[in-house]
Order: sequence, then C-alpha cells, then structure tokens
Amino acid sequence: MPHGNIAPVLKADVALIGGTGIGERLAALGGHALCVPTPFGALRGRLVTYEGVSLVIVRRHAIGHRVPPHAVSYEAIADGLRRLGVRGCVSSAAVGSLRPDWGVGTFASCTDFLDASGRGTTLFQRDVRHTDFSSPFPMSSLLSGAVSPCVYACMNGPRYETPFEVSLLREFGADVVGMTAANEAIAMREAGVPYACLAVVTNPASGLSESTLSHGEVGDAMSLHGDKAVKALLDAARRVA
Repeated sequence: MPHGNIAPVLKADVALIGGTGIGERLAALGGHALCVPTPFGALRGRLVTYEGVSLVIVRRHAIGHRVPPHAVSYEAIADGLRRLGVRGCVSSAAVGSLRPDWGVGTFASCTDFLDASGRGTTLFQRDVRHTDFSSPFPMSSLLSGAVSPCVYACMNGPRYETPFEVSLLREFGADVVGMTAANEAIAMREAGVPYACLAVVTNPASGLSESTLSHGEVGDAMSLHGDKAVKALLDAARRVA
C-alpha cells in the first residue's frame, strides 16, 4: 500500500533513466518517490510532471551511484515501467569512444548493440520465449540532438576494457563501448517498452589515448555535458508523449 511520500498514482506517460552524471540532474526535477514491486525486485524512482508530461525518473545506479553496472536489475526496471504503462523509455549512457573522430562530448543515438556482457539478462528465465530484436532501439530517431547513429558494445565491467578487447570491438564494427545499454535494451524489448538510449562519449576507449581511464574522468565529462544531455532526454520525452 502507498504510504509516506510514495506516489499513490502508479501511472506515467514516459520514463527517463539517468546513468552516470545524469540521474542526479533528473532527480532534481522534484516530484514524489515511487516504488513498484515486480518479481525481479522493486523499481524505485520519482514521479514528476514536467510541462504537462507525467515522467518516471529512474537513477540506474541508485542514489549516490551505489549499484555497479553488473548488479543493476534491468529486469526490475523494465517490468516496473511496463506495469506503469509508459509509452516509452529514454535513457542516457556514458560511453567510451571506439572512433578517433568521436571525442569527449560527442552525442550519439544507439541503433544496435553487441552484448558481450555475459549476464544473461531476460524476463523469461522459466519460459520459452524468443523475442525479435530486429529493432533493438525502436525510438532512436526521437533523439534529434544525437546527430550520429551508433552501435553500442556492452561489456560486463566494472573494470574498463583492455586495449586488445577494444581493438576487437572496433573490428566488429562497434562505435562506442559501455556496461549498461544492451542489457537495458534487452529487458525493455522483452517487457514491450519502446526504448531509446543517448550515448554520451566521456573518454576514448582503452588504448586510444595515452592516459589511463578513471571514473573521475567520466564524471568530469558529464559535469561539462550533462545539462545538454538532460535537455536531449526531456525533448525526447515530449516527443514520446
């Protein structure tokens, strides 16, 4: 039963998932705390009305960025959004660039993925269901601020990739590498929630730069480009609604 500051009305138009550096900015929009129980765990977020659109704001890594990418319950997020009846979900993902011409601050809209995470993400552990993935990111065209389409390579993490792994991903044709979006796309597709992901380049991938990688570097890049990313997500949410 709803209690305290938990929002009593469990319906929303659009979901926005904020990754590194974006979740906190989205949560600053205010609203009411929201908890949706699912068989995969609870979806927790905030219910916000923004310019007449009812939004569910989800911090992928929880408050304080406590949950590492391999421990996120993508199934709980997707199934919770399905239960809320959202028309679509738009997310952000900090990524490493596999392309020398895509520097820090490049925005791209994910159109396909390579899942090398090995996590086995699925809502159908006990059912024989074979879901079509001809269009892994069916709402990618709504991210008008993302001028380039991209193929997203997903690794398990939480460590960064080795230079050899990066060279293989480049040979496979991937444009960016991260640790979240493919699993999120799988869960959303199985849940029937239309999905788009804005990839924000925060660093060159391992071996493409002389510097070593750190999460601080990712945070610094998001400090510079996070407001622009939030605007892109909100613009996309208006288009969905």
